[in-house]
Amino acid sequence: MNEPEIADPCKPTEAASTNSAVANYLFCLARHSLVLPIGACDIAGWGPIFLWRYLDIAAVLTTVSLAEFCGQTAEARMQDLSWLGPRACRHEEVIEQVIRHSPVLPAPFGTLFTSIDKVELLLKQHYTAISEFLDSVTGTEEWAVKGLLERATARKTACSVALAEQEKRLACASPGTRYVNQQRLQEQVDREVMRWTTEICTQALNDLSARACQTCERKVITHRAEGADMDVILNWAFLVPHGAVGDFHSQIARLNACHAARGLVFQVSGPWPPYSFSPALTTAPAA
Repeated sequence: MNEPEIADPCKPTEAASTNSAVANYLFCLARHSLVLPIGACDIAGWGPIFLWRYLDIAAVLTTVSLAEFCGQTAEARMQDLSWLGPRACRHEEVIEQVIRHSPVLPAPFGTLFTSIDKVELLLKQHYTAISEFLDSVTGTEEWAVKGLLERATARKTACSVALAEQEKRLACASPGTRYVNQQRLQEQVDREVMRWTTEICTQALNDLSARACQTCERKVITHRAEGADMDVILNWAFLVPHGAVGDFHSQIARLNACHAARGLVFQVSGPWPPYSFSPALTTAPAA
């Protein structure tokens, strides 16, 4: 996922004496006309949510302790689900509430600024890119699609005819010959499975992209589907106009109706904030 690189996140090496320092935590960027309905963060040590406006853009922020995210223990906290879970969930909840009222450019979890001046510097330096992005995602939703392959089923389908013919030829063959030919058959089957999945996935990408404004191929992070004996073979994101969402889901259903019996399933999730399509934002030093 191409998440935005927003300026001046704290690094542990910069935080040797941050125990009492306060930082501005960025949830997202939105339109200036946003009316803030969110209230407090309900996370110990986090302040009320507030807006910092520049022209027609608003940064949605709260205050946090710098020591919570920076310093020698910060990396350990990021691995502690009891600490990370509530904060990551609150981060997403705030963005989801904002997106009901305005298009958003979501910030990655843990994006910090050591001063409001640096927040404003980001908005000034990237005003055009931010504004154009907010315009481009207005009236759209991000949907994620993963391709899941049950290899055993796909191989069984691919080799059913070939195996029947092979067994006839090998009925009277020596054990050595039989073994070599069985290995060749397995390689042939694997090639056929790859050819078939590539063909179907290419066509599926074309069909789904035709219903979207933008398409993004994302990195496959987990290669095994949770709770299923299936491999994750692709990970896509689509920016879909609101009016096309129903047709987009119908196309997913058609794909599964055609291919699930052979072991290939397309799994859709969302809608999500448009992380996959957000521009990279970094600030240059002020002149």
